[in-house]
Amino acid sequence: MLAPIRNQLLKMAPRSSLASAQLSSVTGPKEERTVAVVLSGCGVYDGTEVHEAAACLAALTRHGFNPLICAPNFNQGHVVDHQTGNEMKELRNVLQESARIARGAVSPLADLKGNAKIEALVFPGGFGAAKNLSDFGFKGADMSVHEDVKRTLLEFHGAGKPIALCCIAPILAAKVFGDQGIKLTLGKQGDESKWPFGGAVEVAKGFGANVEELDVSQVCLDEKNKIITSPAFMYNGAFHEIQDGVNKMIAVLAKLLA
Repeated sequence: MLAPIRNQLLKMAPRSSLASAQLSSVTGPKEERTVAVVLSGCGVYDGTEVHEAAACLAALTRHGFNPLICAPNFNQGHVVDHQTGNEMKELRNVLQESARIARGAVSPLADLKGNAKIEALVFPGGFGAAKNLSDFGFKGADMSVHEDVKRTLLEFHGAGKPIALCCIAPILAAKVFGDQGIKLTLGKQGDESKWPFGGAVEVAKGFGANVEELDVSQVCLDEKNKIITSPAFMYNGAFHEIQDGVNKMIAVLAKLLA
């Protein structure tokens, strides 16, 4: 009795390809407008923050956009046991891990190059942004941004397309565009019980970014550069608070694309 169900489940995982006419995605009709969502693995301590990713995806489809999920195709900076916090002696691939969130439909970030159909770019947070998309989590102010990620940011910014980033992901924009004086938020400094990662604010300022210290429910819009940021889990808050902030961020993105 269980064998047919098992076989059916094994066949369910979708596959995504950028070669299709309107790009493959998780959900939605082909005529929908497309926004790329860049993941960094699966799990807050070494990949994408799952709740932020889900909030971004749900908000995008609610606003009528077709999320195209992408991730770089290389091994994670390291692997963390999310129950104990200990590092694990194993390798995991960022693209493969991101497919867990994407329900299978994930494309290599390198394949995103030059695709004019995609209208905007979204980066959920999680330590994967600091450990896989960049090495900020290992090198701090001496960080660098992964080449595919940097190229993608520069390409979208150069084309005047909006870029939304939440949680720690705005550190990527601070590094790449800081010399242009971009405006962004990474939450607040001060009470570490509420804002445990406030040190990132000073690093971003050191890159030249104009950092606004905002609450979890607020969104920072750099109108000139079309960069939208929100603190999300930079704040030690409840799930609904993070979701509400992400929803507002995507609402601002949608308004820019209206």
